[in-house]
Amino acid sequence: MSFFGELVSTIFERRYQKVLLKQVDARTTADLAETLLGRIGEVSGVTLARSILDRYAGMNTDEKLAFFEFMTHALELNPEKVIATLQAYKAVPNKDTYRAFAEASEPQRQELARRLNQVPGATGQLVEMRKDLLSVIKDRPELGPLDVDFKHLFSSWFNRGFLVLRPISWSSPADILEKIIAYEAVHAIDSWDDLRLRLQPDDRRCFGFFHPSMPSEPLIFVEVALTKGIPNSIQALLADERDPINAADADTAVFYSISNCQTGLAGISFGNSLIKQVAADLARDLPSLSTFVTLSPIPGLNRWLATSDIDADSRGQDQALAAHYLLKAKKPDGSPLDPVARFHLGNGAKVHAVHALADTSDNGLKQSNGTMVNYLYDLTKISQNHEKFVSDQTVVASASVKSLSASVKTKTIGS
Repeated sequence: MSFFGELVSTIFERRYQKVLLKQVDARTTADLAETLLGRIGEVSGVTLARSILDRYAGMNTDEKLAFFEFMTHALELNPEKVIATLQAYKAVPNKDTYRAFAEASEPQRQELARRLNQVPGATGQLVEMRKDLLSVIKDRPELGPLDVDFKHLFSSWFNRGFLVLRPISWSSPADILEKIIAYEAVHAIDSWDDLRLRLQPDDRRCFGFFHPSMPSEPLIFVEVALTKGIPNSIQALLADERDPINAADADTAVFYSISNCQTGLAGISFGNSLIKQVAADLARDLPSLSTFVTLSPIPGLNRWLATSDIDADSRGQDQALAAHYLLKAKKPDGSPLDPVARFHLGNGAKVHAVHALADTSDNGLKQSNGTMVNYLYDLTKISQNHEKFVSDQTVVASASVKSLSASVKTKTIGS
């Protein structure tokens, strides 16, 4: 199209949008959504989608709840149609009967989300929409199907193939650095000086996953310390007065903090890919690195101890109790009770060592009496460990951790 043609097209497009916006003002959000789901042109679709998103941004809690109820109930699939199209496909399995079944099996609210997403910047707004949904869904379980649909769409939209791994350094844009401070979920960053000490020295690294539609919003990030040997204390690792080392002299990469940033993406897994990608990149760039470990909290230890059957003689042995908890405390499905353990063991790590008084912060003492754990990522055994964990929930652990766990006594019947 010539420049003049593009200019004329743009002028008419803007005039049409103004006319359409005047019509939009007099209609309900539900009506706009149903119109958006109909057969309309691209310009109309973008204008309607933007109007719906703008309206949602200005809604109060009750209005958002009403919108969620509309999406859940008014845009639900038709079970009878699903059954009928399935029977038709079963009788005559071909392209047409399958298409009819696939269309009947997808509720309209999924298509509404897709059409809303055609607006520039809408992906982040939809993530925030799910965040709002998650804040009310505990008291409104009937909205559960809507969350299933959001999670289904986000699992595709935020597939690993779309994510970009970016280093985050002291020279990164200020808006990114501000978000690192705000989103840090494991070891609070108290000030800009504190952040600088975690990013600027040669023996510190930080990496985050970003999505092209949300380029200034980290989805998840990991903080890494490059050390000589495996650390046994977060206080020492983050001490202001510590002496940094040259990255080339380090033999160990320590993943000491992993923070998910977007509540609206809860349940969408990024961490396993992040750690493996960062470990691979660090191994490539720093050949001196031979060990990849975490220094991780044990958030469920004290809660478990409060209701466990541990014998009184074993209480007070923090390292042994932590080892026993990590290896033996299970959920009903047989997986480890501790959420951090489930994450790392599911990624193919092993329980390497536990350390008493490794985190003497208020939160560390509250969670686990200050005990922390190293999960070891042996790059040659990650796949093997992962398969063992997935197939039969095997918790791979070092001999020293197993020995500590075995020393813990449980109460005998009748005691």
